[in-house]
Amino acid sequence: MDWGRAKNVLIYAFLLLNLVLGYQLWNDYREQQGASLGIDSLSESTQRAMEEKNIQVLTSVPAETPSLPKISYRYTEKVPSKPIELEVPADSKLIFAPSDLKSALQNEIPNIGDYSYDAFAGSNEDDLFTLHPLFDQQWPLFNAKLDLFYTDQKITSYLGAPVDIQDAGGETQVLPAQKALGTLVENYLPEGSVVKEITLGFYGQTFDSETQVAAPVWRFTVENDDLSAYSVYYVQGGNGDVISPSSSERKGDQ
Repeated sequence: MDWGRAKNVLIYAFLLLNLVLGYQLWNDYREQQGASLGIDSLSESTQRAMEEKNIQVLTSVPAETPSLPKISYRYTEKVPSKPIELEVPADSKLIFAPSDLKSALQNEIPNIGDYSYDAFAGSNEDDLFTLHPLFDQQWPLFNAKLDLFYTDQKITSYLGAPVDIQDAGGETQVLPAQKALGTLVENYLPEGSVVKEITLGFYGQTFDSETQVAAPVWRFTVENDDLSAYSVYYVQGGNGDVISPSSSERKGDQ
């Protein structure tokens, strides 16, 4: 027997086996990641479009479909023309701890507890945090905001005004995020898009009126192929209509 040749055959066989096992592990990992993000809940046509257009979804797809009304909102005070300085600056890291942020700022911003931080506000400024007021302490109103400015890791000033939000009736069940995402993937998103965030909230066109109206929407934050900017898409929670996206530079990119 040619032991040298047999040895080489065994080596090649083990290498091939390792490649097969490695591919299987990688494939299993992809399936597990897809399951954990909810990708496997998307329709076959949507998953096929994702592959063909090289679209990635790097956030979980929410499974909730609550019944939500339209809302009306108005500012109870005039929005200042420039930021208001805080008497006592707060650590900027508190933005990630809502209860601590409320404790630190409620004396100067009494309604701070009614807001939630938005990591994808669309601002190209790298010295501010943007928050949105919440309806029913849960759903952000994307039309209104409170900006917290920081310097040297300290929140030093803010810009915004209190917002009164009311239930305007017309409650409907929100369409599934999977369906809204499918509409975007198959008909709107360009090749190479990366979906970074999916959030349920409220949004509406603004008019020259003291009181405005907003409806439930799924907001999709999508990173563009060149990685220098992202777009925001709003999908109506009732009828699935897509509102034209707005584009913005990423924070920190000048």
